[in-house]
Amino acid sequence: MTQGLLAQQGPNGDFMPPNQTATEGNDDQATWALAAMSAAEAQLPASQNTSWIALAEAVFNEFVVRWDKNGCSGGLRWQIFAFETGYDYKNSISSGAFFQLASRLARYTGNSTYSDWATTAYDWTKTIGFIDEDWNVFDGAHVELNCTDINKVQFSYTAGTFITGLAHMYNITSGDEKWRSELDGLLNRTLSVFFPGGIATEVACEPKETCTIDMMAMKGLLGHWLVDTVQMAPYTSSSVTPLLTSSAEAAAKACDSTGCSVKWDGTQTGGAEFGGVGGSIDALSFVQGLLMKNAAVAATGNSTSTSTSTAASGKSTSSSTSGPGAAATNHSGAAVRTGTGLLAVALGSMLWLIL
Repeated sequence: MTQGLLAQQGPNGDFMPPNQTATEGNDDQATWALAAMSAAEAQLPASQNTSWIALAEAVFNEFVVRWDKNGCSGGLRWQIFAFETGYDYKNSISSGAFFQLASRLARYTGNSTYSDWATTAYDWTKTIGFIDEDWNVFDGAHVELNCTDINKVQFSYTAGTFITGLAHMYNITSGDEKWRSELDGLLNRTLSVFFPGGIATEVACEPKETCTIDMMAMKGLLGHWLVDTVQMAPYTSSSVTPLLTSSAEAAAKACDSTGCSVKWDGTQTGGAEFGGVGGSIDALSFVQGLLMKNAAVAATGNSTSTSTSTAASGKSTSSSTSGPGAAATNHSGAAVRTGTGLLAVALGSMLWLIL
């Protein structure tokens, strides 16, 4: 796992390796940063010259620079560079992953710069309408239309990244009413939408069997982040654990020697034809998630740790910064794409084995 993560860190220590930079989006880069956070929280040993937190901080600092108030009054664009298709689109997963990253860095380091940015990212998402009054989480909208053309497709992992970010904010504020209220609303709606019949389902594509390779791994991330939510906000267990259990049972029945199907409704079995890597990641997340009662709570910078902040800055790219403060320095303590993105998801999921 260490080798896999470090192989993608790139020359600037910001998860932008030259072989991926031309096509890498903000959501892709965030996925690697969140995997580095998991490594730090699991106290995974790093190489002598590497800090997991420094890698995560480098990505955070670049997102601060890219936070773009020139269109839609804020938010992150889907893509990093103007030549990429989708640069004109601001999507909830990019800003949501930034929110999650900031909230987890806030908990790990105790630095209020991170919690301030987490608040900014979340509040913007609600104000712009990517999270509506009924707690539905929509995909995104175009900058040239000031984000008024919201695409109302819903993906499970997008809701999940906001849920675990809210749980971390609830945790570090000792149960602040704002964060508990937001967490309850979003969690209840997400469980209602994505667990029909008590089984985790990627509702945008599974019923019609139109899931792309990216979509096949999405509900596994939701399962991963629901487990993190229970760790950060234990009172949510009564809502989450029964659905984790019923989904894990269904997932196990959808697996054979070739892997696991994406659909867990009893109509498909095996990964060779129906699931691939994504289906196996999904099943692993839910089945392994049931071990959470035996897992250590995610470590912080105050724990005995092999990963400390070195205030890495990364390489600033694209857009202008505007928000609650500068990037954090000198302190202590649209979809996940194929290839490197799925590897990051897999590595993040496997880190549960260490916790």
